Amino acid sequence: MLRLILRLRPSSGLRCPRALPAGPAALSSRSVPGTGALRRLHCGSRTVCWSSGLSNRAVLLRCPGLSCQSVRFYCLPPHQKVELPALSPTMQTGTIARWEKKEGERIGEGELIAEVETDKATVGFEMMEECYLAKILVPEGTRDVSIGAVICITVDSPELVAAFKDVTLESLQAAGASPSPVASSSPPPAAAPAAPGSSYPTHMKVTLPALSPTMTVGTVQRWEKKVGEKLSEGDLLAEIETDKATIGFEVQEEGYLAKIMVPEGTRDVPLGVPLCIIVERESDIAAFKDYVETGVTDVAAPPPAPAPAAAPAAPSPAPAAAAPPAAPRKGRVFASPLAKKLAADKGIDLAQVSGSGPDGRITRKDIDSFVPPKAAPAVAAAPAPAAAAPAAPPAAAAGTFTDVPISNIRKVIAQRLMQSKQTIPHYYLSVDVNMDQVIELRQELNAEVKAQNIKLSVNDFIIKASALACLKVPECNSSWLDTVIRQNHVVDVSVAVSTANGLITPIVFNAHTKGLVGISSDVSALAAKARDGKLQPHEFQGGTFTISNLGMFGVKNFSAIINPPQSCILAVGGSEKRLMPADNEKGFDVASMMSVTLSCDHRVVDGAVGAQWLAEFRKFLEKPVTMLL
Repeated sequence: MLRLILRLRPSSGLRCPRALPAGPAALSSRSVPGTGALRRLHCGSRTVCWSSGLSNRAVLLRCPGLSCQSVRFYCLPPHQKVELPALSPTMQTGTIARWEKKEGERIGEGELIAEVETDKATVGFEMMEECYLAKILVPEGTRDVSIGAVICITVDSPELVAAFKDVTLESLQAAGASPSPVASSSPPPAAAPAAPGSSYPTHMKVTLPALSPTMTVGTVQRWEKKVGEKLSEGDLLAEIETDKATIGFEVQEEGYLAKIMVPEGTRDVPLGVPLCIIVERESDIAAFKDYVETGVTDVAAPPPAPAPAAAPAAPSPAPAAAAPPAAPRKGRVFASPLAKKLAADKGIDLAQVSGSGPDGRITRKDIDSFVPPKAAPAVAAAPAPAAAAPAAPPAAAAGTFTDVPISNIRKVIAQRLMQSKQTIPHYYLSVDVNMDQVIELRQELNAEVKAQNIKLSVNDFIIKASALACLKVPECNSSWLDTVIRQNHVVDVSVAVSTANGLITPIVFNAHTKGLVGISSDVSALAAKARDGKLQPHEFQGGTFTISNLGMFGVKNFSAIINPPQSCILAVGGSEKRLMPADNEKGFDVASMMSVTLSCDHRVVDGAVGAQWLAEFRKFLEKPVTMLL
């Protein structure tokens, strides 16, 4: 901590910190040996405070003759206070189970900063922007932390971390509660307007909660109850689309729905906005017929469907001389194959494009930024006999396209997959698996459990074999966390499910310990809830390994995009009959072969390790009895 030594006159004295006065003040910087750049605060013609950008403290002086008794320059660097969000619809308080980052460490976009125990489960809390953890204000194990409480401080650069070494939660609260001095000439503050509903019967405002750790806005998809209907504890009140999924919002207390303030289809509703009003007595419903909540009117109503754009009228052709073509470059034109293809698609003459690559080579960037030369203005000439104007081209037919609104889920899918492809070094390994023994065993087991109304699928065997292979090769069950590689000791398999709103990956927890019947039951229940939009956040957030199976659509093979922070995803194609060499009279056998492709993060999984995982996976499926060992 930087120490400042000031020589004070007898008439001056140190005072307790108070807010900076509103009078004229200015800052100036001077270099003081051994201290770096100091900032000096002037009030009138007197210097009242010295402070340093390297320190989070301020020196305060009382200056006789000034209108204020004391002044303060508090110089904490720019920072962000991270509050505890509501990680489940019914969460009121949480427990900081574990901090995933230490003070001073860098936090990447989408990385876990802490694990918070809610009333439902232990949920990972992600950061949406890159930053550095400057101060942890709530230590691990702290219980019953209220929603909205400040749990840590982040900054944008590592040089600012040291300024928060001595910051405490109490000092932040005290700083926020410090009253500002009011000049005697200032008029008294105006009385606060009466809160809407102050003269209404007893009621409860239901506000939009954070239904996922990264949720900032939501869309009211559908109201499940109408105004006037009775509500029971646990009833589904509305369906809210978050950045992760469409989640049912349940009622926590009995009552009657008196007023809906945000209609169905309203998009980008901020957290905390009142959605509706619930009353205890049915007779109080009529009192809220014309109720208006301040601030709710600022929420945009659902927009009308965009009308098909009409084709603009063709402009009247103006007589102009054709522009002289640009002088083509002499000799051979050097361009990349992609640039040549793009130029051919766009009708661009490569001879007119200036290359920015080595030795003038034309690249994709040059094609994308190429602007055709404009026509030169026509030279005035003697009027010529008017010629018949050419017929205008027919206008485009109305309704030739449809603008589909982008859902919050689709936005997040686009953001996360683009981030994955841009930041994770993918590579791909493929192998063919003989599925004959799995198909035979599946038929036998299904006959055994038919009376229990259970039907095992091939995908259940794939999930079990993947989980056991992850135990054999733990590198593929790991996560890249910038400073460490975390190897997970349990295998939670995310299973990609396609829904009307987009892709979601519900999780089969502890798949390595479950039997085929347990895995089948979990997958069926999770897939149904995903398609109905009833998944809870803890059912699709997390996971250590992902499987995407498109075999049922006739896809032979494909490559999938890794779901960060996981390090691998398995893309499963369909099975097909193939002739395989065999040591028999015919010289061949007919086998059901399935192609799979493992996408790996090369930062975590080397090529040989990925190949080892595929070997273990194939062994478990080609000899499924080994999954019992």
